[in-house]
Amino acid sequence: MLTLIFSLACTSGKATITYDGQNLRAIDMHLHTGEWTGISSDSQSFLAGNFPFPFNLNPEGLVEDTLSAEGVIKEMNKAGLDKGILFAVYAPRSVGVTTNEFVMSQTPHNPKRLYGLASLSVENWETEGEAELQRLREALSDPQMVGVKLAHTHMHFRMDDPAYYSIYTVAGEAGKPVYVHTGPSPFEGTKTDEPYINPNYLEHAISTHPDTRFILGHLGFDFEVREHRWLDDCIRLAKTHENVYLEPSALGSKTSDPTGAVLLESYTKIRENGVIDRVIYGSDGPQSPGFLNTYLQNSITAMTDSAYTADEVQAVLSGNAEKLFNIEPSTEQ
Repeated sequence: MLTLIFSLACTSGKATITYDGQNLRAIDMHLHTGEWTGISSDSQSFLAGNFPFPFNLNPEGLVEDTLSAEGVIKEMNKAGLDKGILFAVYAPRSVGVTTNEFVMSQTPHNPKRLYGLASLSVENWETEGEAELQRLREALSDPQMVGVKLAHTHMHFRMDDPAYYSIYTVAGEAGKPVYVHTGPSPFEGTKTDEPYINPNYLEHAISTHPDTRFILGHLGFDFEVREHRWLDDCIRLAKTHENVYLEPSALGSKTSDPTGAVLLESYTKIRENGVIDRVIYGSDGPQSPGFLNTYLQNSITAMTDSAYTADEVQAVLSGNAEKLFNIEPSTEQ
């Protein structure tokens, strides 16, 4: 039976999560930061639409406040999140650019709570690939940068193209996992052919890079028609390959999952297939005030309705991420 209590703690100003009588730690591994000028016009419109009139008429300041380290921490506190991981993004032809350097400028605002995923540009790979790989190595040498973020659909390179396998090799050598966007993206300028979105096309890279951990973001969800497309395939990959993890972000939002059925199916199938130990919680926020709080509540409700124990919920919310990203658990509850 679910006992979910969100209350502001007097000492820290942060909400706490109580599940079935136990205090739980929560890490959101999928958070965005950035500057208004680095975001594509389509992404700007999406973010502006999350604010009510008249705030959406001049959203630049509100968006930057929400995406700043201070704004992210504020939203994390509302949700009861202990730690968060900020994404670097290099997708100039679709969603925009947030550089490694910008992410690394944000994590020091609260290094005990904020971490980052690095990325790189693949725009001129034949001539600049080696230089980009070196920049990635340098970013991953920062202890706050705990992994690599890729989105083939946004970045316009195939999941099965061996010309880019060196990215996975660099991540494996650094001992940092690779997050991969799977499924179609709702933003303009993305690639929609299956080699860019179908997680099965990643299997060759997964099998040939056993020392590299891969996180299949969004569970192959189709954000165009708003329904599961490759959920079963993602679960199969996790059952087949020990270096595969799953991340159910964004698909449980109010637009993609108004009834909660999508998240419920996700967590039910994960439990039925015995891969709870491979799930890394993420939201794809902050997007707008309150999004992190709502997404976390919806996710916990789905796990409750799927009969997760408190220990299993704890594993999903932070235990698995702490092991995968080598993050020390917080001692304060």
